[in-house]
Amino acid sequence: MTVDVDPRLAVPADAKLRLVDCDIHPIVRSTADLRPYLDPCWHDYFDQFGNFLVSPYTEAHPYPKPTPALSRLDTWPPGGGPPGSDLDFMRAQHLDPHDIEIGVLQVLWPTAARQRNLGYAAALCSAVNDWQAAEWLAREKRLRGSIMVSQEDAGSAAAEIARCARRGGYAQVMVMPRNLEPMGRRRYWPIFQAAQEHDITLGCHVGGLNGYAVTGGAGHCSFYAEEKDSNGFAMEAMLTSMIFEGVFEAFPRLRMVAIEAGLGWVPALGWRLDDLWQRFRGELPAVRRPPSDTLRERLWYTTQPADEPEDPRHLRDLFDWIGWDRVCFASDYPHWDSDDPRHALPVQMSQAERRAIFRDNAMAVYCLG
Repeated sequence: MTVDVDPRLAVPADAKLRLVDCDIHPIVRSTADLRPYLDPCWHDYFDQFGNFLVSPYTEAHPYPKPTPALSRLDTWPPGGGPPGSDLDFMRAQHLDPHDIEIGVLQVLWPTAARQRNLGYAAALCSAVNDWQAAEWLAREKRLRGSIMVSQEDAGSAAAEIARCARRGGYAQVMVMPRNLEPMGRRRYWPIFQAAQEHDITLGCHVGGLNGYAVTGGAGHCSFYAEEKDSNGFAMEAMLTSMIFEGVFEAFPRLRMVAIEAGLGWVPALGWRLDDLWQRFRGELPAVRRPPSDTLRERLWYTTQPADEPEDPRHLRDLFDWIGWDRVCFASDYPHWDSDDPRHALPVQMSQAERRAIFRDNAMAVYCLG
């Protein structure tokens, strides 16, 4: 990973921030690691079909990544296995040197939530959640899990949320923005109901494959760079649907974190939705307050990938609009574009502002205190 930092703004290399990292990606050494946690009735299916996704691709991503396993070259564990698969190496390379108080795990592979067979999807999600609990949470007290759910089967998702919430150790319910339908549709509401009922945060991490073009209607793009850029407007589309279809009105205690989608789009989305709401309020009876209020009061956002304008003062303007109490640090370790917390966010901040972004905001939204 190459890092270019304005020396006037960088945190001293030996400074420790005592931080909460909202985006750490663990992975299995091989899919066989999940077999002990999978309901035996699905073992034959697991062996024969493995990853059978809602897309024309099985083990391959449609857009080749810029580096093997999407990760930094220095994150491959010396003992073998893919980046993110070795807890001891993660401790030595990331948790310990960066003085991470709490790290929130986000499992991206195996893609249990995106299986075509919904029964298998539910079973595989449970296996991934139990694997997190046994292999990561039980072995490292600083880590918290994310409850993986089958988004297209909201009933099983709600049951899995309840099961994992009773166990404890999970910081959030993990969903992704690329569903078969817009996330505000009522078919997905049992997920929101369960999250609110069990007082657990909804975390939306960018990504996912649903078989449709990631451009949202303009066709399949040519390059990975285009696909990566699409993560921002996928999150915008998801939040627009949830706001205009009344999710945040129906579930007033629901907390949500938008993860790895950047920040720069948030003010413009608020301005645009406020204007549309004023013009079409008759069409949107479920929305009783300006959408920008929802973006400021019900949503939290993570720093990675940080939108860094040429003039750092503009980044302060962005934080001022979003709210200094709504931004949380995320490293995206071990991926190629992960952020070193010592150099992330090259903007002048007070001690209180830095503490809020790197620790206190995440402690609040995830109820970690």
